[in-house]
Amino acid sequence: MTNGSAAVEVEDLTKSFGDVLAVDGLSFRAEPGRVTGFLGPNGAGKTTTLRVLVGLVRPTAGAARIGGRPFRALADPPGTVGAALDSGGFHPGRSARDHLRVVTLQAGRTDAHRVDELLTQVGLAEVADRRVGGFSLGMRQRLGLATALAADPDVLLLDEPANGLDPEGIAWLRGFLRFLAESGRTVVVSSHVLTEVAQVADDIVIIDRGRLVRSAPLHTLLAHQSNRVVVRTPAPDDLLVALAAREVAAQRFGPDEPERLLVTGASASDVGDVAARAGIAVHWLVEEQPDLEDVFLRLIEDARVGGDL
Repeated sequence: MTNGSAAVEVEDLTKSFGDVLAVDGLSFRAEPGRVTGFLGPNGAGKTTTLRVLVGLVRPTAGAARIGGRPFRALADPPGTVGAALDSGGFHPGRSARDHLRVVTLQAGRTDAHRVDELLTQVGLAEVADRRVGGFSLGMRQRLGLATALAADPDVLLLDEPANGLDPEGIAWLRGFLRFLAESGRTVVVSSHVLTEVAQVADDIVIIDRGRLVRSAPLHTLLAHQSNRVVVRTPAPDDLLVALAAREVAAQRFGPDEPERLLVTGASASDVGDVAARAGIAVHWLVEEQPDLEDVFLRLIEDARVGGDL
C-alpha cells in the first residue's frame, strides 16, 4: 500500500533548449486515486515535462511539484515518486532479480521479500534470473515498471508504458494501473495508444507545442463532443440539400466514396427521418459515438486553427 497521497502540480512551466521552446507556460494537476492520461503529438513536450517533475531537467520558468514540493526538496524521493521514462538503463549482463536488488537497496528498502513481490506484480517471476540483455521490449517495460515501484511510491510517472507489450500484456497493464490508482496513488500515463488510455484514464491532459490544449475528466471531454452519423445513399446530392434545409451539417467523405456522407449535429433517426420525408433511399446508416481519438484530433485541430497554438 502507498504511504500517503500526493498530487502532481505543474504551474506555468516553461522549458527552453536554446532556441527551442519545449514547454510553454503549461499548467495542470493530477490527483491521487486517479489515472491521468497525459497526451500530445510527438514533440508536444510530454517527456520534457515528466523529466522536469523528477528533477532530470531544470525548468526555465514556472514550477513542477509533487506533494507540494519540487523533486529536489522531497524528504523521501523514492518513496514519493517512481518514474519509468524509457525502457533502457538496465545493465544487459545483470538479471532482473539482481537489478531490482540494487534498486531497492539504493532506495533504502531492505525487506528481503520486496524483490520477489515486485517480480510477481509485473509478471517477471518466471524470468527473474535471466539476463536483461536477452529481454524483449515488453519485458523491459515490465522491469521498468517494477523499478518505478521499488520503494512503493505515492506517485507514478509512466512514459509510453504499453510500448512493446502484446495484447495480453496491454490488458494486464490496464488492470494494474487501475489497481495502483485505486490504492490511492497518483498515476500519470503518457501514451500514444489512445484507445488504451480511454479504457483506464479518469482524467485527460492534452498538450501541443508545449502548451495546454485541454485538461478535464474523460467523461466530460466525451460528453461535450457531438456524435457523428455516417450514411450511404445513391442520391447524396439530394440528401445534402434535404439536410441543409433542416440546418443539419453534412459533407462528403471524399471523391473515392461519393455515396457516403458524414453528418454532425443530428442523430441517426433524425437523418433517417429527413431521408424518408424527401423520398431518398438509404442503403446504410450508423451513428458513431465520439471516442478519445476523435476528441484528441478535434481539440488539437481547433487549437491550431484558432491560433491558440
